[in-house]
Amino acid sequence: MNMGISTSSMRRRGCLYGIVLVLIPCTVLIVVIGTDYTTEQSMSQRMAEFQMRMQYLESMYRTKQEDVAILSQYLRLAALNGANGVTGATSSTDGANVSLANLDLLDGLSPDSRSLIRNVTSTTRLAESLKLPTAFHFLPHLLDDSASLQPSYIESKKRQGVSIVIGIPTVKRDKQSYLVETIDNLISNMDEEEQNDTMIVLFVGETDMDYVRTVAQEIRTRFASYIDSGFIEIIAPAASYYPNMNNLRQTLNDSQDRVRWRSKQNLDFAFLMAYAQPKGAFYLQLEDDILTKKGFVTIMKNFALEKTAKKEHSEWFVLDFCQLGFIGKLFKSADLPWLITFFQMFFNDKPVDWLLSHLIYVKVCSVDKDGKSCKQEMSKLWIHYKPSLFQHIGTQSSLRGKVQKLKDKQFGKIPNFHPHRNPPAVVRTGIQPYKSYTLQKAYLGESFFWGLMPQPGDLIEFKFKQPTTVRRFLFRSGNFEQPSDRFYNTTVEVLPASGNTSLISAALPFNVTKDGFLVVGSFNNIGIADGVIDSKIGKLKELRLHVNSDSQNWVILREIYLQSNGVR
Repeated sequence: MNMGISTSSMRRRGCLYGIVLVLIPCTVLIVVIGTDYTTEQSMSQRMAEFQMRMQYLESMYRTKQEDVAILSQYLRLAALNGANGVTGATSSTDGANVSLANLDLLDGLSPDSRSLIRNVTSTTRLAESLKLPTAFHFLPHLLDDSASLQPSYIESKKRQGVSIVIGIPTVKRDKQSYLVETIDNLISNMDEEEQNDTMIVLFVGETDMDYVRTVAQEIRTRFASYIDSGFIEIIAPAASYYPNMNNLRQTLNDSQDRVRWRSKQNLDFAFLMAYAQPKGAFYLQLEDDILTKKGFVTIMKNFALEKTAKKEHSEWFVLDFCQLGFIGKLFKSADLPWLITFFQMFFNDKPVDWLLSHLIYVKVCSVDKDGKSCKQEMSKLWIHYKPSLFQHIGTQSSLRGKVQKLKDKQFGKIPNFHPHRNPPAVVRTGIQPYKSYTLQKAYLGESFFWGLMPQPGDLIEFKFKQPTTVRRFLFRSGNFEQPSDRFYNTTVEVLPASGNTSLISAALPFNVTKDGFLVVGSFNNIGIADGVIDSKIGKLKELRLHVNSDSQNWVILREIYLQSNGVR
């Protein structure tokens, strides 16, 4: 190496990188803090949020410190090579070839630190230091591939600095998938402000890249705008991230299939948490088959700040918003390294929810105290919120052949419909209603519509009492108890009040029906029709749903929302 550059010069360069890598994110987040406050927030909540943000920043700073420590070891190796008389970018120690420009040697570092190493050209000999355990000690197979800790698939806009990162792991299921419905439910229960302060990281825990791309395309088709904004990110692990799952120790008297399933789940959670940790102040663990309640983001954030502001609960480790398994568990992102390391150490030994319980037990319980005292101490770190904000809806487990009908009794009754105030209209349909579940009640927000099997040509008509400007339409069919009772091959059509259908269709890319309606949308493969009506169409005389093919199922219309001027 070139020994002409002084150590002090190298240190100054390192400090400059430190300022860029740490102080700029700090400044950005402090600005965010200043813009988040409202006059209605109490001083204690403000201080609690500031504390959470500072913990997040400290964890990011520790990551940079770790990179610097690893960097020092590489520089020490280079210095030893230089002291042995080896020059140039490549040196040899104990017969091993080392190149500072070879990124294969630097996979333990962040991209910023790898860049710093490439720019450093000299150093002096450093003192000996201890070699502390890393993930490679618990998962030595990761050393076999330099890309084992890198996502094999990633779709990201590099969003960062939000309050809550929602992690959703998903894997291939033998039968029904609930993933799209779960994401749709999460989004529909957030307002715009909550979405701006939140993001979803979807982890596809499969190594079949064709399947990964299929899932990613399905999500992009349904939620393209949310991916483009950075609200949704999609990642998948490399095949080399997993050990040989056929060589796992059989523990807890479980079958080999179950041992493989829960061991993989532990590793999946560790990967997802490690990826999500630098992106926000809090991390929420969910599953791909859940429902939630309206405003859940604000409820969770306020509860976290409330507990942080209270001295007796300020050191909480997990806030539990669901009583089932690992669903709805909220952590400070700064605490995630505890979980990640614990999962790596004991991934083969116990299920993920047991490991969480054991970690908290180790933190606060003592062998010289009784179980009651231990439970009291654990309750200070593991705090439950009631009523639950999340409900498990899946019946087919990701473990092949396992059927689970677990429900959180504290969640309450799952709503069968979503009421809205729609513009005055006369509604009618030729589809026979079941009992009292009429279209009229559904339109007024009093119930849902449940009709017998639709036939080709069947209509659901909304004739406005006076010409009305409709800016957006939203129809949700089916529900979580009867998911197949939804509209198939059904279009959304409008009749302009002006009667100038031919002129409008010439200017806009809409098909026109034989009776003069413009086709402005259709139901997707999960039974939802959602769209914006072009303002050039003008006021509407009528809007309708048009069934175009036979259905082997009944149909449920659980939400009707026609957003017009002055009506919300």
